[in-house]
Amino acid sequence: MTEKLRFSSRWSTMLVMLGMAVGTGNIWRFPRVAGSNGGGSFLIAWVVFLLLWSIPLILVEFAMGRESRCGPIGAFTRLVGEKFAWMGAWVAFTATAIMFYYSVVMGWTLRYLWGSVTGGIPMHSPEAATAYWQGFAGSWTAVGTHALALGLGVFVVSRGVRGIERAARVLIPGLFLLVIVLAARAVTLPGAERGLAFLFTPEWGDLLDARIWLEALTQNAWDTGAGWGLILAYAVYLRPKEDTTLNAFVLGFGNNSVSLLAGIMVLCTAFAILPEAGDQIVGAGNEGLTFIWVPQLFARMPGGRLFMSFFFLALFFAAWSSLIAMIELASRVLIDAGMTRVRAIRTVGLAGFLLGMPSALSMEFFQNQDWVWGVGLMLSGLFFAFGVLRYGVDRFRRTLVNRADRDLTIGRWWNAAIVLVFVEALVLLGWWMSQAVSDAGLWATFTPFSSFNVGTVLVQWAIALAAFIALNPLLARKFAGDNDAQQAVEAPEATEGEA
Repeated sequence: MTEKLRFSSRWSTMLVMLGMAVGTGNIWRFPRVAGSNGGGSFLIAWVVFLLLWSIPLILVEFAMGRESRCGPIGAFTRLVGEKFAWMGAWVAFTATAIMFYYSVVMGWTLRYLWGSVTGGIPMHSPEAATAYWQGFAGSWTAVGTHALALGLGVFVVSRGVRGIERAARVLIPGLFLLVIVLAARAVTLPGAERGLAFLFTPEWGDLLDARIWLEALTQNAWDTGAGWGLILAYAVYLRPKEDTTLNAFVLGFGNNSVSLLAGIMVLCTAFAILPEAGDQIVGAGNEGLTFIWVPQLFARMPGGRLFMSFFFLALFFAAWSSLIAMIELASRVLIDAGMTRVRAIRTVGLAGFLLGMPSALSMEFFQNQDWVWGVGLMLSGLFFAFGVLRYGVDRFRRTLVNRADRDLTIGRWWNAAIVLVFVEALVLLGWWMSQAVSDAGLWATFTPFSSFNVGTVLVQWAIALAAFIALNPLLARKFAGDNDAQQAVEAPEATEGEA
């Protein structure tokens, strides 16, 4: 790989990685999920999973991407074994399935950014805002904004590594500035302390609810991008002497800081402006909170239209930077399979448009896909952890994480953390299913004909997994490449002092 196909500096690397991680999940999803799952109680579980799920997996993805210099399928094939190419296919497919409807969300941000600037968004009543939203969501206009969003993402990715860097240098500093300004404005509102109390005061009994832990894990995956394969895809372009350990911690904490600021911004504003409607607001779902209630909140704030424009601009920046990473990942898989970069990007763009149309035209379909593949990220994390276990946890840490050019040395605690990631995923999956049965009954839980239960998740997972396992021999042959990576992993273990 030539130097021009690598990130130009550490600063650029971190901006690109933060662009991948900081997305609508931080601004659009986190406030709603935190609000509807107990505020302070959820926050505890969320911090736990940042340390025991996200950061360990971020280190895995950095190491696998840099060592293999290919996407998830190639990385699993070369580092875990040819029998497990299907696991890499699952990781890549899950992130790509999210991309199909994520571009729809970015399209929504475009429409609302335009409406907030031009004054087209009704701000005088929830009923008017609801009518405006319902007239747009599920319409052919939403298909148009979905196409525009994909076009913007494809445009950046088609410019290569330098195009991705240039976009990140504009989008990420701008995003951080906007979020800080909005959060600062929110906490200065009269009554904002009620929102802070809700967000930071836990109800300890809520931590016995499996759903809170499942939501906290899923949100962490959404927040950081851990287990998506996106970090792995970008790690292909790391410079030879780039330290990944320090980058992993900066990425995890920097990204989740944005989520926390977004939660403060939305919840403080909600409790300050419309305290009587607090429960209705946080229970409105991702779409209802962002596109119906946010305009109502800003309408009652001095300078509200300006701050609403800032909000949707931040949301647009976040969506765009993350969509770029998803398109890059899907394109990387096709490039690894032998397709030219230009053709790969065009193929991803066309497929993204066609397969994203159902989510643009049907909110029920959109919500189902968000549910199925959002939870599917937990299975992706499980596969990454399994890959490390099969490779050898201590061997992986010594040879692939603790490289000679590191700034920080990861000690043996990481070995236990990876084992814990594997156990966490299995326990939460089982806990989730058992609690669902106890709440709704066996048939209601596992019927595949409901949009939002365990059954619809398992059926769609089973179809995808069956296809990838059946195609595993073909995938292994296609993505095995040369034996350079395999020879590298069979080299003698490095020795070093441990922190």
